[in-house]
Amino acid sequence: MIMMYGSQQDYDVLTGTPADDKPAWSAEDVAAMHAFMESWNNDLVESGEFVDARGLAAPAHARRVRLRDGVPVVTDGPYPETKEVLAGYTIVECASFDRATEIAARLANTPHPADATLDHEWYVDVRPIEGHGEMEA
Repeated sequence: MIMMYGSQQDYDVLTGTPADDKPAWSAEDVAAMHAFMESWNNDLVESGEFVDARGLAAPAHARRVRLRDGVPVVTDGPYPETKEVLAGYTIVECASFDRATEIAARLANTPHPADATLDHEWYVDVRPIEGHGEMEA
């Protein structure tokens, strides 16, 4: 599973709302990102490695359920103590963990506005799904 992360700010800038030090993305920047992701997914479909992919709604639409004194307590998002959350995922079925890592690394080329700095913010996680294929690095 290739897991992509983001923050409420990331969702905001993608919908045209500047957030703190992040400028709003233009419609053209968002379209370029969507086109890249569509191409990335289509390449995986064509190679037979695609299993599933989903984007998740903004953290503002999330709920967290915790136990407090044995009682479930529900909190609406976004959560100030959590900067980044799972924004979406892609499941691939491929020859090896190394191949899944190669696929994920292609996401580093996702288009973004010229004034966006991603060097210290951007990452994806690659994790095997228990019981499916090899788990060696």
